[in-house]
Amino acid sequence: MRKRFVSQMLVLPIAFVVLLISCSFAQSAPKQSPDNDWWKHAVFYELYPRSFADSNNDGIGDLRGITSKLDYLKQLGVDAIWLTPCYPSPQVDFGYDISDYENIDPTYGTLQDFDAMEKEGQKRGIRIIMDFVLNHTSDQHPWFIASRSFRTSPYRNWYVWRDGKGPHEPPNNWNSLFGGPAWQWDAKTGQYYYHFFYPQQPDLNWRNPAVEKAMFDVTRWWYKRGVAGFRLDAVDTLFEDPQLHDNPVLPGKNQYGDPNEENKYDQKLPQVHEVLRALRKVADENHAVLIGETYTDNLQQLKQYYGDNQELQMPMDMMLGLVNKISAPAFRHQIALVESSGGWPVYVMNNHDIVRSYNRYGDGKHNDAIAKLMAGLYLTLRGTPILYYGEEIGMENNDPKRKEDVKDPIGKLGWPTNKGRDGERTPMQWSDSANAGFTTGTPWLPVPPSYKTHNVAAESADPNSILEFYRHLLALRHSNQAFIEGKYVPLNEDDPNVLCYLRQSAGQTVVVVLNMSSSARSAHLNLAGSGKTATTLLTTMQQAPKQAALNDMQLDPFAVYIGSVQ
Repeated sequence: MRKRFVSQMLVLPIAFVVLLISCSFAQSAPKQSPDNDWWKHAVFYELYPRSFADSNNDGIGDLRGITSKLDYLKQLGVDAIWLTPCYPSPQVDFGYDISDYENIDPTYGTLQDFDAMEKEGQKRGIRIIMDFVLNHTSDQHPWFIASRSFRTSPYRNWYVWRDGKGPHEPPNNWNSLFGGPAWQWDAKTGQYYYHFFYPQQPDLNWRNPAVEKAMFDVTRWWYKRGVAGFRLDAVDTLFEDPQLHDNPVLPGKNQYGDPNEENKYDQKLPQVHEVLRALRKVADENHAVLIGETYTDNLQQLKQYYGDNQELQMPMDMMLGLVNKISAPAFRHQIALVESSGGWPVYVMNNHDIVRSYNRYGDGKHNDAIAKLMAGLYLTLRGTPILYYGEEIGMENNDPKRKEDVKDPIGKLGWPTNKGRDGERTPMQWSDSANAGFTTGTPWLPVPPSYKTHNVAAESADPNSILEFYRHLLALRHSNQAFIEGKYVPLNEDDPNVLCYLRQSAGQTVVVVLNMSSSARSAHLNLAGSGKTATTLLTTMQQAPKQAALNDMQLDPFAVYIGSVQ
């Protein structure tokens, strides 16, 4: 258990009044913009339905639980929630193995529960984003059951079936992401089927027009139910080389003991972009947004997913979130890359597949201050942020201590090198009561000991908490014109410790100053043609003047300062 470090945040009365006004603005009438660009000024919030709120106390979260917490999300400043898969599923990969795209798994409720949640969201100006798994289905999906029934089945070509190279020899050397060959032998029909992920997740054949039509119709079905867009899962893997060339073998072995490979022939094929352009047309017809799971390594890859604004509006780039060190130069570099991409930036620090940022960036001493610092960074940049449930209260990973406690199949296969993703998927911490107030039953995953101090109830009563900082920051983001539409202007680009920039619109200029050091630092900002002082809007500093001198600003360790330039 980590000790809680409570940073001292003092906002002067005049600034606090500004923030109260901002909070009122953020909670006013829903901001349902009729055009296709509503997502540009929205704050997205990813939640894991199993772990967010349990309404029937069976230990697993559900849709009614989510509905009961919409007021909390509205008060936080959330405009859209992204639900990880809650479709019917055998739950081999906790919902990413779908057996019916047009229904709700009974674990989470019913379609009527979904409709009620969507309508309550509309009342609060909160849109619903569904997770759409395009690459594969469950092996229990009716399409695949029909596909494997016999070789001449009308659904045979909906999946990727091939003969082996020889007896007991797969068609090529491709490996599954989760270990072992990417080909599963089917004795009934005497062929192999392809699965980039688990054997229970057979890949769809996107070269078959019938597959494309069926999947596009799924999106239309959900749009009619009020869904405002989709997060597209694993888009890089939609297509494979039809000639099935072997992937180049690299030195060494992976965590599962398989030879390392360059995924040259089973990832990022150009046909992916044709599908994304076609999906975008359907989305535009419904004023919807497409968010892509698009891990990119460089600027050129990122540009391709925007496709000159014909593909994804929001490629979910993780280059900023995975810097994994508190470094002003490193963050400055990544921001510059995204700013030069030609598309609307999207910033993500956490999701359900990576260790929480509280652990990745925390130093064990200043974790709460660093959590505010990270928020002060990515929630003030030009672009759209995607929060992950619990980051606003400083939730940390709670990784399994024993193999027998692991729920995630990755952890079962990779233990102890890879303990899986359970640690970042633990129940939301609502209070300091049993199981963090998530359930009165037995939670599907245990909560960490830190829930006693890091929970919604405790932090709502503490003006210096991470949660209160998030609330004030998001209220400011929603109400200040510089944050709504202002450009990003970097400052002091040679400073190794302090990251500074302006958000500048026609009528307002806001300065953001972030001390990325565990020591007190000074920032000397000489703004040509601008004022020499800033009125404090929000800060984590122990003592902050009503007016701050920009040419000599003294900063506490890991301080956030946001001010309106005079």
